[in-house]
Amino acid sequence: MAKTKTPVKKTQTGKQKLASAAPSAPNIDIGIKEGDRKKIADGLASFQADAFTLYLKTHNFHWNVTGSMFNSLHTMFETQYTEQWAALDDVAERIRALGFNAPGSYREFAALTSIAEEPGLTDSADWREMVRQLVAANEAVCRTARKVLDVADDADDAPTEDLMTQRLQTHEKYAWMLRSLLQ
Repeated sequence: MAKTKTPVKKTQTGKQKLASAAPSAPNIDIGIKEGDRKKIADGLASFQADAFTLYLKTHNFHWNVTGSMFNSLHTMFETQYTEQWAALDDVAERIRALGFNAPGSYREFAALTSIAEEPGLTDSADWREMVRQLVAANEAVCRTARKVLDVADDADDAPTEDLMTQRLQTHEKYAWMLRSLLQ
């Protein structure tokens, strides 16, 4: 095996020194203190867990809905979970922009979510129960978004405030539309 030579540079005094390693990435300096970025990222991680749990529940119900409302709900659930999936990426990327890792495993999501995990379905649940669970889960996502929004507001983090405002508008609308089916 051939040995490679380490690049050398000469100093002003003529002495040789090893070339320095490539510079590391600079510290994050986006105008938000590290402690505040951590609080926001932690809140976003909880939001991500709630949003992923809702996404999974919505997709599950899309697959398993039956009854007189099958066609309408099958289509509605698909529209909602497709939109939710795209939004998960925006949240994860915001966490990364703040300098922290986004949660991405079932274990992490289960530990962080405020939405109760429902037992698996051996028989299809009544569509009304599916809709009731999705109303409750969308409202849980809204409550978590509001908490993150407050922390982001305190830190003057406009991008996170904007993201949470968009998510609130979407999930409040989903909760309203779903609730309307039960009235």
